[in-house]
Amino acid sequence: MKKILGILSLLVFVFVATSILSDVFLDSYNLENLLRRTALFGIISIGVAFVIITGGIDLSIGSVVCLVGCALPWMLTEQGVSVPVALAVIIGFSLAVGLIHGILITKLKLQPFVVTLCGLLLYRGITRGFTGDQSQGFGTDYKGLRELATGEVPIFGFDLPMPCIFLLVVAVLAGIFLNKTIYGRYLLALGNNEEAARFSGINVDRMVILAYVICALCSGLGGLLFVLDVNSAQPVDFGNFYELYAIAAAVLGGCSLRGGVGTIIGVVIGTALMQVLRNMIVLVDWIPTHIEYAIIGAVILAGVVADELLKKAVARRQASQS
Repeated sequence: MKKILGILSLLVFVFVATSILSDVFLDSYNLENLLRRTALFGIISIGVAFVIITGGIDLSIGSVVCLVGCALPWMLTEQGVSVPVALAVIIGFSLAVGLIHGILITKLKLQPFVVTLCGLLLYRGITRGFTGDQSQGFGTDYKGLRELATGEVPIFGFDLPMPCIFLLVVAVLAGIFLNKTIYGRYLLALGNNEEAARFSGINVDRMVILAYVICALCSGLGGLLFVLDVNSAQPVDFGNFYELYAIAAAVLGGCSLRGGVGTIIGVVIGTALMQVLRNMIVLVDWIPTHIEYAIIGAVILAGVVADELLKKAVARRQASQS
């Protein structure tokens, strides 16, 4: 709770500071776009949070977003595949990616960093191959399908972007799963101490595989909504560095990179903070736009340092009490 309150206070501070420094920050158009981007990145951030909670990492998120974002319009516009079949293929691919990652990590004992790094390269390479490295889009077709990302829901005089509804559903389901089910407790226990979890009778391999499947599903859903929103995907750079935004949001939201700690509401707040920071860089004239990735790196480093300092403080307190 202290972590959540801390990151929420930081979000409020950055939000207020940006509104003071920029005249257009509080415009309805900008706020709507900010909510839309927060929702889209929030979905993939929730997915990677499950992996981080188990003590793992997934670097392939951006490439999964790229493959899904290019494959959907490619199947619909160039191959003539029906919408239900195309969506089923997207879901099946996402499940397969998570399952393969989980099996390689648990059964072959490969490092998550290596497995997902290879996935990062592999999925983007596959995408550039079957698309001929050409941009993919829907043109003026499939407007009804694109409403899933571009549509709006009027609420109290404000048009809430449709991706916010998807984020709300994903966040609620993820929160219930993590905090109210035995499997969520298993994931947290696994992240705290894998050996102890194994001796307690938890099927550790199954839980790790489940975490990577959830992450891949969220990445697939994110890729679907991203391409429906922008209507165009370039295989060479679509989804680039999205995994860094997702990991940064999860770390900022209280997920420890050593595992065992994390909350869904914290991840959503962390995502909002990342997007407000990005918006500040774009809108405030005296902040160079090319330092965006430097800020992301600083944010991740600050989160890791804070987590390590907190761990040492807790250890010292427990030692003094004993």
